[in-house]
Amino acid sequence: MSFKAPDLQQRQREAAAAKKAMLEKFRLAAQDPEVAKRRAERVAVHEARVARVAERDAAKKAREAELVAQAAREAERAAQTKREAEEAAEHARRAAEETAARKVAEEADAAAALAAQQKAERDARYAARKAAKKMRRRGY
Repeated sequence: MSFKAPDLQQRQREAAAAKKAMLEKFRLAAQDPEVAKRRAERVAVHEARVARVAERDAAKKAREAELVAQAAREAERAAQTKREAEEAAEHARRAAEETAARKVAEEADAAAALAAQQKAERDARYAARKAAKKMRRRGY
């Protein structure tokens, strides 16, 4: 025999009994109605928290969708404004071209009229010189 007072089997039995006692203690604690009540309260709080998070997420997604829609509307307005500005610039360019063409045409008409007038004056001077020369030759 051993000099130790509790032998190996005795220690193993005591350890098994201690384990059984702890297991029984936890079983009783798990079956306690107060623990079940607290657990139910925690579950309810958790579910409420999950619901609030879901509501916030839904609201956030709705805000983001509204911002995207607003950005699309603003982009469409900007594109419309750009198109209108391009049309106005094109109209102004055409008007300027028409004005320039009209001015060039008027200047060409004025130049042609001046050339015709100068030619008529030249022709008149030439005819006058010819007539004067003819008169001098004839003597009357």
